[in-house]
Amino acid sequence: MSDLHKPERIKGRGSRVNPAGRFEVTTHEAVDDGWYQDGEPAAPPRTTVMEERARQIITNNASPDIPFDASINPYRGCEHGCAYCYARPSHAYLNLSPGLDFETRLFAKTNAAHVLRQDLAKRGYRCSAINIGANTDCYQPIEKRYRITRQVLEVLSECHHPCTIITKNSLIERDIDLLADMAARKLVHVFVSVTSLDNRLSSRLEPRASAPHRRLQTIAALHAAGIPVSVNVAPIIPALTDVWIEAIVEQAAAAGARSAGYTVVRLPWELKQLWEDWLETHYPERKQHVLNLLRDIRGGELNEPRFGLRMRGEGPYADLIRNRLALACKKSGIRRRAEVDLDTSRFVPPRAASPQGELFG
Repeated sequence: MSDLHKPERIKGRGSRVNPAGRFEVTTHEAVDDGWYQDGEPAAPPRTTVMEERARQIITNNASPDIPFDASINPYRGCEHGCAYCYARPSHAYLNLSPGLDFETRLFAKTNAAHVLRQDLAKRGYRCSAINIGANTDCYQPIEKRYRITRQVLEVLSECHHPCTIITKNSLIERDIDLLADMAARKLVHVFVSVTSLDNRLSSRLEPRASAPHRRLQTIAALHAAGIPVSVNVAPIIPALTDVWIEAIVEQAAAAGARSAGYTVVRLPWELKQLWEDWLETHYPERKQHVLNLLRDIRGGELNEPRFGLRMRGEGPYADLIRNRLALACKKSGIRRRAEVDLDTSRFVPPRAASPQGELFG
């Protein structure tokens, strides 16, 4: 599709294009067939959700860049539509586009809690903290309807199984009752991601996520309920969001965050094309400066896949970001790295389902 035929910004969506995934053998090109009259806009893309039955729900990893060994993702795709989301290319495995498809064609693992219960009951299962929401946000808008994250937490709570949660949606406040009970048993630590404090920028960058001020309010609400919470200044985008580093840390600390972490935006696979298009759409005057700074910290490329470098980059600019965040943490009196103190000793495998129910329990 040529630039002349690309649609303008789509309100409420992070991407305006839908390029083919890297595994596709055919490509499609949009052509104006004259159906719409001059000045008549096309209908906005709707969100559709496909319910799927997962065969397994716990994913294990051995990445030295990630501080957890196991994770659960209740959904595939994410309606938040964050333009920078590193998970977008995963939609290619579904023969869908990392562009609009990723944020409009979603999949809900409706049997997640059931499969989790089976996994935790397996002989030889060893308890270690599970992260929820590492790939796509477990509290994205459709969670309000499906409540899969809530169901997963109920299973973990029942089994005294610790977990960490990453989100940028204030919907997590719905589950404060459950999380507070888990926190009292040292079973949960929450990480709230805040990218900037600019509502206008956030509405373009993360169109269906909670506004920045709401995320700070969420940190305060979790803290007030006794739930350990930290802030992720993530991802930091050079020449676009990095101006907010110190303010985010200061305000998150005042709200009750125990620590602050960060990552620098990374652009694997098709995300490079999508990110360039987003910059051209919203900040054309900054596009080359942002891309040049990313290349500066990524060894001349827009992405650096090597462990140890892919999350934060290297070089003078990457060092500057690291030092700024460390100094902001020191001034605000919070830790530079989260001290996740969770208890794995209480874990009790779930009871096997019985046709007699609890009659003889």
